[in-house]
Amino acid sequence: MAPKVQNRCPSPTAVLLLGACLAAAVAALGAADHDATASRPPPVPLPGDGGARRVLVANGLGLTPQMGWNSWNHFQCGINEAVVRRTADALVATGLAKAGYKYVNLDDCWADYQRNKEGYMVANPKTFPSGIKALADYVHSKGLKLGIYSSAGTRTCSNRMPGSLGHEDKDAKTFASWGVDYLKYDNCYRDGTPETVRFGRMSRALKNSGRPIFFSLCEWGYMEVPKWGGMYGNSWRTTGDINDTWSGMLDNIDRNDAYARYAKPGGWNDPDMLEVGNGGMAYDEYVVHFSLWAIAKAPLVIGCDLTRVSKETLGILSNAEVIAINQDRMGVQGKKVKKYGNDLEVWAGQLSRHRKAVLLLNRGTTSSASITAAWPDVGIRRGVTVEARDVWKHETLPGRFTGSLTAVVGPHSCKLFVLTPVPR
Repeated sequence: MAPKVQNRCPSPTAVLLLGACLAAAVAALGAADHDATASRPPPVPLPGDGGARRVLVANGLGLTPQMGWNSWNHFQCGINEAVVRRTADALVATGLAKAGYKYVNLDDCWADYQRNKEGYMVANPKTFPSGIKALADYVHSKGLKLGIYSSAGTRTCSNRMPGSLGHEDKDAKTFASWGVDYLKYDNCYRDGTPETVRFGRMSRALKNSGRPIFFSLCEWGYMEVPKWGGMYGNSWRTTGDINDTWSGMLDNIDRNDAYARYAKPGGWNDPDMLEVGNGGMAYDEYVVHFSLWAIAKAPLVIGCDLTRVSKETLGILSNAEVIAINQDRMGVQGKKVKKYGNDLEVWAGQLSRHRKAVLLLNRGTTSSASITAAWPDVGIRRGVTVEARDVWKHETLPGRFTGSLTAVVGPHSCKLFVLTPVPR
C-alpha cells in the first residue's frame, strides 16, 4: 500500500488564508526581516541586467540549472539507503552522470520521527541504518553529490519527520557535517511567519554552515517567490506539485512561464521535478515535457526509478543536444512567444553564440498542424538567415531559412530546433 502522506500542494483554504495575510507578508520583505539585512549575501553583478532586477545568493552554485535525481515522484515515503545506493550506481552505469545529472536527492521520510535528546535530526534507523554521512560518502565515491530534504515548518509534509523551523543553524551544520551538497526546503506545518523570513533563516544558516550547499526553495509559488527567491536560494518552486499527466505538466510550465525574466545563472524558476519514465504519459508527451523544461531553463531532476529505466526513457533523459539547451551558459529562460488558436504555440529563447532555441508545440489531441516561427516572434532580426538543427532527430534541416521556419507537428507533440545564423 502506498504510504499516506499530506498533499504538498497548497489547499484552497490555505490559499484564502494566505490572501488574508499577504499584505503583511509582503511588508515583511523589508520590515520583519530587517534584522537579517546585514547578514544577507552581497548582490552578485549580472551581465547585461540593465540595473539588476534582483540579487542572487552568493554561494557560487547553480550557474546552470541543477541536474540530478529525486526520490519523491516515484518512491514517496518508500525510500531507503539501498534504493539510494542503487540509484547512484544507475546514474553512473546508464551514462546519465556523464550527461550532467550529479545530484542524488533524498526527499521526505528519510529521518526519524523525532529529534534525538540533544535536539539533532537523525536518520531513520530502520531505513537508513548506516546514517547519512556514510550514504554521502558512497555517493561522493561515485563522483556524485548528495541532496537532502527538510521543511520550513515544525514538521515535514508527510508528518513523518521534524521540520527545521527554529532549528535552522543546528540542522544546516548537521547537514554540512554529513557532507550534504543540496537542500530541498519545503513549506509544510508553518507557523504563520512569512516565507521570506523562514526561508531567509535557512539561507543564512547554510551560508554559515562551512560547506557550499545548493538551496532549493519549495514554497509552491507563494508571495511571487521569483521576485525575491534569488536573495535566498538557487532555485524556487513556482507551482504546486507536478502530476504525471499531460494537463498537469502543461499547467505547471504555463505558471512557470509568467516569471521567465527572473531566471538567471545562480537562480532558477522551478516548475517541479520531471515525471519522464513514471508511466502516466505517452512517449511523445514525455518528449514535450523534457523539451519544455529544457528550453525554460528548469531544473532537470529525474523522478523515476533509474534501476528499471526503459531504453525510450533513457533516450529522452540523455539527449545531449536538448540538455545543452538547458545548460547553455547564457542562462536565458525561453518562453512562450506566439499562440495560434488554443492549441498551437511557439516558444523561444536566446542561446550563446547568437543562436536561438525554438520549440513548436501542438497541444491538440486530434490532428497534426503546421506551425510557423516567424523571426519577429522569436527575436531574430529581419533578413537574418539561419541553419535549423532538429535536436530530437539529431539532423540539420536541408537548406537555409530566412524570415520564418515552419514545421508540421503531430498532436501532443513538439519540434525543438536550434537556429544558428549563417552568412548570406
